[in-house]
Amino acid sequence: MRALIQRVTRASVTVNGAPIGAINRGLLVLLAVGQGDTEEDARYIVDKTVNLRIFPVAEDRFDRSVLDEHLDVLVVSQFTLYADTRHGRRPGFSNAAPPDQARTMFDHTVDLFQQTGLLVATGQFAEHMLINLVNDGPVTIWLDSTERHTPRNR
Repeated sequence: MRALIQRVTRASVTVNGAPIGAINRGLLVLLAVGQGDTEEDARYIVDKTVNLRIFPVAEDRFDRSVLDEHLDVLVVSQFTLYADTRHGRRPGFSNAAPPDQARTMFDHTVDLFQQTGLLVATGQFAEHMLINLVNDGPVTIWLDSTERHTPRNR
């Protein structure tokens, strides 16, 4: 499972011109489900996301998490995070989960976010969406659940 996390002052998503989700200060999470992702992957992404200390208390310090600050989260499905661009000019998406599996895992992951007690808004799965955001910092973090088994280089 992959997530691109952006610290935002506000973010919203619309489908066919209608607003379907919006948040104030918090995190925009673009979420992709990969082939073979499990509930463990979802738990890892949610836990890592809500506990990332990327909000400042003092200037230029990352001291607090979205959970610490009781902020909002907007979760939007984005299978294109699994784009394979190594060959040719058209990205391939064979590493992304099939739509039925991805929808189930996406919904499960949103449920896990909601269980944290934070205000959670979502996009609409498998729809063309327009996302409006104000990236704060800018701060953008990439998470990949497969990396949880890889030791950090020291």
